[in-house]
Amino acid sequence: MLKQNLQFKLSQKLSPQQIQLMKLIQLPTQAFEQRLKQELEENPALDIGKEESIAEFDDDFDNTKDDYNDDSETIATDDINVDEYLSDDEIPDYRTQANNYSSDDEEKTMPYAAGTSFTQHLISQLNTFRLTDEERNIAEFLVGSVDESGYIRRSTPDIMDDLAFTQNVYTSEETINKVFNTVHQLDPAGVGARDLQECLSIQLHRKEKFADIVLATEIIDNAFDQFTKKHYKKLMQKFDVSEEQLKDAIEEIERLNPKPGGSYSGNNRIVEHVVPDFAIRITDGELELTLNGRNAPELHVSREYNDMLKGYKDTREKSRSQKDAVSFIKQKLDAAKWFIEAIKQRQQTLFLTMSAIMNYQYDYFLTGDERNLKPMILKDIADEIHMDVSTISRVANSKYVDTPYGTKLIKEFFSESMKNDQGEDVSTREIKMILGTVIDEEDKRKPLTDENLAAILKEKGYPIARRTIAKYREQLDVPVARLRKQL
Repeated sequence: MLKQNLQFKLSQKLSPQQIQLMKLIQLPTQAFEQRLKQELEENPALDIGKEESIAEFDDDFDNTKDDYNDDSETIATDDINVDEYLSDDEIPDYRTQANNYSSDDEEKTMPYAAGTSFTQHLISQLNTFRLTDEERNIAEFLVGSVDESGYIRRSTPDIMDDLAFTQNVYTSEETINKVFNTVHQLDPAGVGARDLQECLSIQLHRKEKFADIVLATEIIDNAFDQFTKKHYKKLMQKFDVSEEQLKDAIEEIERLNPKPGGSYSGNNRIVEHVVPDFAIRITDGELELTLNGRNAPELHVSREYNDMLKGYKDTREKSRSQKDAVSFIKQKLDAAKWFIEAIKQRQQTLFLTMSAIMNYQYDYFLTGDERNLKPMILKDIADEIHMDVSTISRVANSKYVDTPYGTKLIKEFFSESMKNDQGEDVSTREIKMILGTVIDEEDKRKPLTDENLAAILKEKGYPIARRTIAKYREQLDVPVARLRKQL
């Protein structure tokens, strides 16, 4: 049976302005410039750059928000008070904000050199081989399957199926393996390999057959598993060689390139250029923080739209088309003023957050010594500047700061805390740095186990469990002791 009933419910909903501000805050400088360009293209009521002193629009947003309905396509123009948008004050409030940032701080464009892609480089080499039409199609398909590291990480049956379904080429595994041999002759050496063992084997087979190369080839082709596990005694017994001979062969293997695709200097991958959002300088022994001037554009509301509203106000008989036009103008004016206000709030939020981080890590930024990094989590900064943790996260996640010690990702300054033997809170980053130093200085013939590392750090004043040592070691991308062993 159907019933109808009324239900009262309270709910919170983010306004379009709040959503816009959150999206702007999380953008780094380069992405922010793209967003600014997009807004200027979409909203003709928004202009950038310096403007002559003319009668402008009042910057009182509260008087106009009630007339704007974000969910509707039309606005009741009879209720529009044009005087709310016109002001006798020649300098509106949003133009009196101090702006100490220079728009000429740095070059805004970055030229990129054109080049041949990795795939094109490989396909051009196929022209030097005699291939049938079928083999040519298969070879081009295989070359197109090479990833950026230089590998084809697919099985022969999968490749055969894809050739049939996507290229309408019906062939056999034998033919595919034959074409694989051709692809393996392309440069750089090792390209087109299906795994690391095959990649290293291809490179070794191209070298001159000296004793060290012959032994290295035998190791890779016939004892790869023992080699990767560093069972050196078993290798010496298997191939009946001395430790010195094995060491020379391993040195030859270590000279090989495990990622042949990365060695192609002509690949056309665009390198990301980091633009620092902040800069910290040391002046007379004090830290000085500045925000990149590209984050502080000079925005104003279009002069032409001001003239349109004046014309509408002075007209005695207002036609329907004029009312429709002023509805459109009002929407664009609201959007322009909200965007200007969001930019101003973004600048304030970024500067306030980074200033709090700089003061919290004052000793580090003054000295550059990572041992001076204090334990710091997002909540520490959020509590200090009375903002939400999510806002701090948006600022820290994708922003960079230029320091006297290099350009750093802001989120790298955040770390958890642990207590040393004196009961003081120390940063886990400091512990990782000490752990990495201990591993670098160990005897590689007898690498330290996690238990040994835990004992050494305990002697240095950091009582840490073996499991924690293992976790930090993995985070540092350091293998276990057995795999760090060297002859």
